[in-house]
Amino acid sequence: MATSEEVARLAGVSRATVSRVLSGTAKVRDTTRIRVEAAAASLGYQPDVAAQSLSGARSKVIALGFFANDMWTLSELARPQYHFYLNLLHHIEAATAEAGYDLLVPSRPTSAASDSYVRLLRSRRVAGTIMVACPPGDVRIQALVESRLPTVFVDAVGTGLRATWVASDNADGARQITEHLLGLGHRRIARITGTETDPAGRDRLAGIRAALAVAGVPEDPGLARKSDWSTEGAYRAAVDLLETRRDFTAVIAESDMMAIGILRALNEHGLRVPDDVSVTGFDDIDLAAFILPPLTTVRQDTQAMGSAAVRALLGIIQGATPPPIVLPTEVVVRRSTAAPRP
Repeated sequence: MATSEEVARLAGVSRATVSRVLSGTAKVRDTTRIRVEAAAASLGYQPDVAAQSLSGARSKVIALGFFANDMWTLSELARPQYHFYLNLLHHIEAATAEAGYDLLVPSRPTSAASDSYVRLLRSRRVAGTIMVACPPGDVRIQALVESRLPTVFVDAVGTGLRATWVASDNADGARQITEHLLGLGHRRIARITGTETDPAGRDRLAGIRAALAVAGVPEDPGLARKSDWSTEGAYRAAVDLLETRRDFTAVIAESDMMAIGILRALNEHGLRVPDDVSVTGFDDIDLAAFILPPLTTVRQDTQAMGSAAVRALLGIIQGATPPPIVLPTEVVVRRSTAAPRP
């Protein structure tokens, strides 16, 4: 393995200059930087990130947190309701690597103490953290905001001197998908929603209601059911609905994985999609195009979300905290929706 001394010798500079160039802790002339980077590349030299952190150089590690603070992060990603975040994680990882940083995922749940997570991250000497889908009551949100450790929340809300957030325009996406059904002629539209305590669930429900109000279609509380974002939970909610009402012509699900559960319930009750009932989802996960029938849904741009989160965090690390970022969504029409039967 090459050493910094060998890089310095090849580039014709001191080891201190090599350290300054590769850690980014000080300005050097462009010609020197290019020479050092070329020497490091030709020798295959990789700086010791841990040693740089201990020596006071800027850390090149970003922590990544998910969900509630008492969950095992990586294993939770295997649960169906979190399938959407796998694709988002891919883009966060790619943007982090492109920026020359590494990701750290703390692999054990933390205690309920509000400052324990911050202490954990500081002990790892991270440059900042990206927190994904933290529930509103998660004690880490306020603790991170108050700590001034550079933080970006994704699908969660937290702002401060060194904190901001990134999310899709959930309300507008839900409005668009509801308008799509209304445009096809549906008026008796059922909805199976996620938890309203989550910002995404609250905003999607608001978007559905806004579209119905503009169209002059009154809400029917008997056609509303709540779930927990899971496929199984949505299936149970749909079965409960079907055992009570059969007069609806469309169902809005607040996620694609929920829509999959609804499709099963409709099939088991002898209803065809979209001939008897239209179904819509939200997220446009990769499975949405392959289930039968392919699902009409709202696409979230996970690449834009991941890139925006990393870019915002790097800005905070460098001293400039951007305002919250809300990204547009779009309706993807497939074969799970059609005009209702006369």
